[in-house]
Amino acid sequence: MTVLRRALAGLALAVGIIGQAHAASEFPFGAEMTLEARPQPGSKRIPTLEIGDNGQAQLDLWCKSGKGQFSVANDTVIFVPGAMSDSGCTPERAQLDDTLIAALGAAATWKRQGDFVSFIGATTLRFRISTN
Repeated sequence: MTVLRRALAGLALAVGIIGQAHAASEFPFGAEMTLEARPQPGSKRIPTLEIGDNGQAQLDLWCKSGKGQFSVANDTVIFVPGAMSDSGCTPERAQLDDTLIAALGAAATWKRQGDFVSFIGATTLRFRISTN
């Protein structure tokens, strides 16, 4: 009986480890992510991105905010930006936002490593998944 219990415990542990590895490789739909970047001088904002279960995205960038749509299949990603509103920032910050939106749109693949998601294209954008 002890051998059977140990075998079942080992199987449960193996299934748990495989489940965690699978979950770590899944796209984090429904999670808020923060760009790995420093705030711009004179501001505390750092761009965030939240992608709902249906791919609908909410973007809050350095200066602009708005919606977009993500499509994810395996390691392929497509981002289509929607209307963005400008909260009256400087032209330099608005340009940073436009560059970030263009880089998301140019990303062709994505990769998840633990609490980080990278969107990979001509530029790689790395976001940290909020765990709170």
